[in-house]
Amino acid sequence: MKVNIYYGGRGVLDDPTLYVINKMQEVLEELRVTVERYNIYEQKNSIVTLPQTIKDADGIILATTVEWLGIGGYMQQFLDACWMYGDKEKISQTYMQPVVMSTTYGEREGEITLANAWEILGGLPCGGLCGYVADLLTFEMNQDYSLIIEKKAENLYRTISQKVKSLPTSNQAVTKTVLRTQDLGLTPQESEQLSKYVSDDTYVKKQKEDIEELANKFKGLLDKTEEEDDATAYISDFESHFAPQQDFRARYLFIIDGKKKPLTIDVEQEELRCSYGKQDNIDVYAKMTVEVLERIISGKMTFQRAFMTGELTAKGNFKTLRMLDDVFNFHQK
Repeated sequence: MKVNIYYGGRGVLDDPTLYVINKMQEVLEELRVTVERYNIYEQKNSIVTLPQTIKDADGIILATTVEWLGIGGYMQQFLDACWMYGDKEKISQTYMQPVVMSTTYGEREGEITLANAWEILGGLPCGGLCGYVADLLTFEMNQDYSLIIEKKAENLYRTISQKVKSLPTSNQAVTKTVLRTQDLGLTPQESEQLSKYVSDDTYVKKQKEDIEELANKFKGLLDKTEEEDDATAYISDFESHFAPQQDFRARYLFIIDGKKKPLTIDVEQEELRCSYGKQDNIDVYAKMTVEVLERIISGKMTFQRAFMTGELTAKGNFKTLRMLDDVFNFHQK
């Protein structure tokens, strides 16, 4: 059995939450549970990748400290990352125990916030622990408090080992009917890879610059008349590899470096229309170099691979973007 502890406090020496999770870790390790600790404040530049560490855990502890209001920014960022990039299938099989200690008012609200957040994510609830600590030394010396902490750790162990079930909650019902993540059409593996890119400030900055350049360049194409370009380049390649998809309609616009006009591809079930020039009602805008396009056409790279590596930048409907490799079977040579 493995349990991960995610600590969302600031790591100060007199933080009572640190004492509690250290005590719980000792108990779990005595029960031969593998425990791994993640101090979120130490990984604040890569929080979006932390949800991937849940994959090999049977249960987790979300621990934070209320110092003035709420669960704190680090823990909120971690939960946001779970919502956007976490593997929901794995989360739905993972028990979570909230631990919230307070040096001011609000420990119960913090515990409820963590429990609600995990249920909305689809995870399994487990009885939590919360408390107010006015003096850390007095708190540590109290044997009754130590016994309560130890019992909570043992309860987590029993809950996971026995796979304890719980009654359905309104949070779960709301999640199924109202709350949904934006559908990017990505697999869990692609979501994991995307979270790594998002945590890379250099990559994010480059993507923003590319998208801004794409928008400005397209706007310029609409405002001025350009010289006639080669009206047939690559069109025959798309036409010869067209694989019609039932009930699928989409319009793509490719801005290709070195080409003065964008290439528009209009797919209407079994019909395909390709032309150079501006068009309206575009579903996906994409930008790439001639070299990248030729590698895709030659079957050495897929559209999805080019997008995930940053060699192709795009904006619009991501699910429609993914369909490019089905509609045009360059990779099936």
